[in-house]
Amino acid sequence: MDRNKYILCVALVVGIILVLAFGAQVRKLRKQLRTSVRIVPAESKSREDSAQNELDQDTATSSARADVLVKFRAGVSEDAIKEITSRFNDQILDEIEAVPGLTAISNPDNMEASAVAAQYKALPEVEYAEPNYEISLDQAGSDTNQVRVNDPRLEEQWALTNDGRNGGKKSADISVLQAWATTKGSDEIVVAILDSGVEYTHADLINNIWTRPTSIKPYQDRDLGTVDDVHGYNVVANNGEPMDENGHGTNCAGIIGAECGNKLGVCGINWKTQIMSLKFLNAGGFGTVLGAIQAINYAIDRKRAGVNLRVINASWGLTQNSRALEELIRKAAEAEILFVAASGSSNTNNDTAPHYPAGYNIGNVISVAATDRSDALASFSNYGAKSVHIAAPGKDILTTALGNDYEQRSGTSMAAPVVAGVAALALAAHPELSVNQLRSLLLESVDKLPGLRGKVSTAGRINAAQAVAAK
Repeated sequence: MDRNKYILCVALVVGIILVLAFGAQVRKLRKQLRTSVRIVPAESKSREDSAQNELDQDTATSSARADVLVKFRAGVSEDAIKEITSRFNDQILDEIEAVPGLTAISNPDNMEASAVAAQYKALPEVEYAEPNYEISLDQAGSDTNQVRVNDPRLEEQWALTNDGRNGGKKSADISVLQAWATTKGSDEIVVAILDSGVEYTHADLINNIWTRPTSIKPYQDRDLGTVDDVHGYNVVANNGEPMDENGHGTNCAGIIGAECGNKLGVCGINWKTQIMSLKFLNAGGFGTVLGAIQAINYAIDRKRAGVNLRVINASWGLTQNSRALEELIRKAAEAEILFVAASGSSNTNNDTAPHYPAGYNIGNVISVAATDRSDALASFSNYGAKSVHIAAPGKDILTTALGNDYEQRSGTSMAAPVVAGVAALALAAHPELSVNQLRSLLLESVDKLPGLRGKVSTAGRINAAQAVAAK
């Protein structure tokens, strides 16, 4: 064999080996992606891209991030929207079903989001356009107590039963022990935690975690595919594994529905309820407006599918006013879902410096300030005589934590789930209440406090006993 033929044979063999190795790596990558993402492509896609394979769909979902949220005017066709985004060299990521025309768009040219939004705002086909703002948790900063608790007891939960210890004021609590004489909650009521997920395997939560009934089909979104939403929805990964990696959502879940009467850990406001996990905040506690919108869109879909979802708890916020987020919360109101939101934990006046979503003037929104164990407005709590509606215990709140553990946390983000929990308890006693009736009942069921005058519109702290007894 001459030298040239020998080199050609060696090159051919090496080429075959490289092709086989590359094929094996691709198969391995496909398998890993299917295992971790667990997305089933939609069976009834009507879009032209419905033929994309699973790998392409997963890659697009994980790598692309929406830069702007654009609301196209009624009557603008899907083809016209595609033509406009193509002209700008942009990519459509998701069309929000609950709000026709609302579209999440990515700009691969790395333009500033505000500049991209300005391009769309200038078009006659567009009603509004805005950046996909970042969202963060409403924690109390230096007021947060991270003390770990190994052997917690009900008596340590001053928000539920305040005996005056540790500088507290006797009976400065939500009177839940009296409420429990009427109802201890109901597993017919579903409460969604719109947060960092929930550790749904926690021993004090596991029996109160929502599981999708077999009679209801898995969640299907024509852009994002079909998700096997066993316990809720993970927007971050676009799958049905909303396990908490931050801990904040698990804190909120324990306040609302840690199982009581099981001789373990702490008590939630509801002995029995169903907690749905909506994960849109990552392990660091950050997310985006689009993530919140997609989670609310999911919640509305599940309500329409037959899930008795009555309350969403939102213990986070942003200072930018997102019209897109406001629209989704209005759609939740139309679906008869109460939206309980933290007022913020930066000791500011929300009347002059609004904090969203608590600041939206929508009939299903309740904005919650935080009180301490002496029934005073917590030092970190936002307030607002017009825009903040009610107060609830939010400082040094003992609740469930990651790792099947417990801890004390502070913030209006801990006060909001107190109100959401009382809402679920009131619904257990009065399941026929509409969302407007429920909101009115909660705002009327307060203990008036001198320290809250001029700080919250009701001048009161939530009282569970009055809420369940009200007619």
